[in-house]
Amino acid sequence: MRQLANILFRRYLRQRMSRIRRFMAKPHEVQRALLKNLLLTAGDTQWGRRYNYWSIKLPKQFAKRVPVQDYDSLKPFIERMMHGEKDVLWNGRVEYFSKSSGTTNDKSKFIPVSSQNLRQCHIRGSWDTMSCFYGQRPDARQFERRSLLMGGSLGSFEPFPKTIVGDVSAVMISQMPWVARPFFTPDFQTALLPDFEEKIERMVRICSQHDVVMVGGVPTWTVVLFRKILEYTGKSNLLEVWPNLQGYIHGGVSFTPYREQFRQFLPSDSVSYQEIYNASEGYFALQNDFGSDDLLLLLDNGVYYEFLPMEEWNTERPRAIPLEEVELGKNYAIVISTNAGLWRYTPGDTVTFTSISPYKIKITGRTRQFINVFGEEVMVENTDRALADTCRATGAVVPEYTVAPVYFKGSGKGGHEWLVEFERVPPGPGSSGQALAAFSRQLDLNLQRINSDYEAKRFRNMALAPLRLHSLPPGTFHNWMKKRGKFGGQNKVPRLSNERRYVEEVLAFLAEGRQVG
Repeated sequence: MRQLANILFRRYLRQRMSRIRRFMAKPHEVQRALLKNLLLTAGDTQWGRRYNYWSIKLPKQFAKRVPVQDYDSLKPFIERMMHGEKDVLWNGRVEYFSKSSGTTNDKSKFIPVSSQNLRQCHIRGSWDTMSCFYGQRPDARQFERRSLLMGGSLGSFEPFPKTIVGDVSAVMISQMPWVARPFFTPDFQTALLPDFEEKIERMVRICSQHDVVMVGGVPTWTVVLFRKILEYTGKSNLLEVWPNLQGYIHGGVSFTPYREQFRQFLPSDSVSYQEIYNASEGYFALQNDFGSDDLLLLLDNGVYYEFLPMEEWNTERPRAIPLEEVELGKNYAIVISTNAGLWRYTPGDTVTFTSISPYKIKITGRTRQFINVFGEEVMVENTDRALADTCRATGAVVPEYTVAPVYFKGSGKGGHEWLVEFERVPPGPGSSGQALAAFSRQLDLNLQRINSDYEAKRFRNMALAPLRLHSLPPGTFHNWMKKRGKFGGQNKVPRLSNERRYVEEVLAFLAEGRQVG
């Protein structure tokens, strides 16, 4: 019966590919039609009346009339929606709000997830992901066995209990189409448990007994689950637990720092890795070609895209450009208008285009996660690559890290300070201190090779000193995240900051009873 189900799903997914090919072939027409539909749908909302959406006929009029927004500017409207008010940013009442890690003044952001956004963006994106996976893997059997999904949790909004808040993964799991539910593990009660450690323990017992063919989740927390399963089963790798495993779908953070760990967990070339870009605000992109590491921008998923060039990021009234004006290789912050009522909104993610026919991107970081104190313009993509190259050359494994600037003091030089958690320290002759010093030198050289601005500032140590590296005890970042109330779900270790807040917090956390290496 399950074999028949997989055959039928394969035929259905093959038909869905025709829609994907359409927006790949006619991206601008699809995006213009989508914007028109968004404006018509929201014309009678409070926001739509404020900006007279009914009179907007062209994308240029929309861009000129509606300023670029951030969370703080939309927050008063979102709060009213969370209290049950209808027709504010989007038509009707929005029941679900995705809880996103706060990058503004708040600890968390609450992003509206309308019924249209859930069905026509997030869930549609999941089907698109499966369509592309089946297109790349003729032997795919996702609808013959079980798929394991790492999700967050849901809860009621206390001031207005009819409003439900939680991680976007939990919203999607709770509203999973009925046809997909028989192929999912663990059970819904376990998947949506709010206590992450209890959830992991139950998932270990349940999922290790199932025939899992696909795993999906943020790498940071998937690693935690994998370790627990190996400890519970006594196996040496996950393929001894799940011999039919075909794929791992990942997103949320760069996979680069985790790649070596996953090779050890899943020691086979038959396992496919598929990256997705599913944020709280929308399902934006996916890897449609396993031979390439860039992502296809999804242009008919209820999201209208614009892009902020880097020079516009910190201006008073930033000017975004439409999709047809983007250039290859430049860093942009994405600007989105969605079928959940986010209008010309900046989620804070940065991308670069690798192709414009079709439109394909790479995620380069966050507008608030970069270091540019000295004009070096270092992005997360730069540090991820430099660290991965250094680990590959030295045999080290680093799952987590964070970096901050070292400010000028008196006649001293500035620089970068790295806090690094090794799963496997770099081997080499001499003491461990000598091996770490060699690792640090190689890391600095690799970052210079990747980023010419950093290289210029490091030239003969004239402006910046060599990077300073601290080796942290295993588990430091997870324990620090737990203390911050950011454990599990969609939470991630911040990679870069243009200030020293996170580095100082981690160092202070260690000082409570641990020593920095």
